[in-house]
Amino acid sequence: MAHYVVLGSFSEQGIRNIKETAKRAQAFRETAKQMGVTLKEIFWTLGHYDVIVTLDAPNDEMVTALMMKVGSLGNLKSQTLRAFDEKEVQSLLTKL
Repeated sequence: MAHYVVLGSFSEQGIRNIKETAKRAQAFRETAKQMGVTLKEIFWTLGHYDVIVTLDAPNDEMVTALMMKVGSLGNLKSQTLRAFDEKEVQSLLTKL
């Protein structure tokens, strides 16, 4: 499984409906599961981003489809990062 970090910022709609954020997070978790993506953790944060999510998925396409679906709801603007753990980086380094 590949690892991903999603950095999210509430849209105007998302912040206007902030009281629903926990319900939206649960719906996101369920949608991810239905699409074959494992949502590891959700953190609400202070600073530049409002939410940080960690995911595991079989491939980039599944995460892209998930984030397109979630983005189309209009509550969150996001940036998705492919993340590599230490073992994966070690493997990559052997190819240099």
